[in-house]
Amino acid sequence: MTTTTKPAAPVAAAPARRLGPAALALRQGRLEITQFLRSRESVVFTLGFPIIMILIFASIFNGELGGGVKFTQYFVTGMIASGLMTVSFQNLGIWIPIERDRGVLKRYRGTPMPKWVWFAGKVIMVVAVGVLEIALLLAVSVALFDLRLPSASGWLTFGWVSVLGVTACTLCGIAISSLARTARSGSAVVTPVALVLQFISGVFFVFTELPSWMQQVAALFPLKWMCQGLRSVFLPESFGAREAAGGFELGRVALVLALWCVIGLVLCLTTFRWTTRRDG
Repeated sequence: MTTTTKPAAPVAAAPARRLGPAALALRQGRLEITQFLRSRESVVFTLGFPIIMILIFASIFNGELGGGVKFTQYFVTGMIASGLMTVSFQNLGIWIPIERDRGVLKRYRGTPMPKWVWFAGKVIMVVAVGVLEIALLLAVSVALFDLRLPSASGWLTFGWVSVLGVTACTLCGIAISSLARTARSGSAVVTPVALVLQFISGVFFVFTELPSWMQQVAALFPLKWMCQGLRSVFLPESFGAREAAGGFELGRVALVLALWCVIGLVLCLTTFRWTTRRDG
């Protein structure tokens, strides 16, 4: 007698678990960080350039500015602000046109993934790399040039100046990426702007020693106010009298940076493109 066995009933596949907003953003952020680290040029330029500049300038200008303040103590504030601008404004302004030209953004727009997730990934990458860059700059400055770290209240000021500055520069970097027609033109559009702002905003030189017209032009942009806010953290309070306005003006620093956050957001919403002009 033969026996027959009934085929096993198919097992229903478990429904895929949908990721929440935070998980989506973190996953996209990890992807952006991985892509950044795989680009040797970006890693060397973004993380290495500010450290090289500190080593060069601090070795050449090893004197004091007065009141027991070394030039290194002044210079590191500008390099931190410049580093934050590099990882946000300059990095995004160069790489977004590359992704747009390669069709990466077009493919993202065609997926079910919410558009805000892509932007969240960029923000997470900027924050992660920015924190790493600040840590490296402070470590080098403390170890080699006896940088004096701020007090607890100084770190609080450091935090909000950095957050407002990075937010403004990130939004402006996303906005300026739309000016580049091709992947190759991104660097040509963004790098000159970044270099000019660094020279006129007190990054490489003492701000009050620059011509007055340069100071007035620099005051229109966020980098000058980032540098000024960070100087209030790393320099003695009495050094504020040497600022152009006779004080660190932290209230105005917050107001200008917040205003640039609004301007950058408006520009992003009105100018950002997912496709190149030739794609329509």
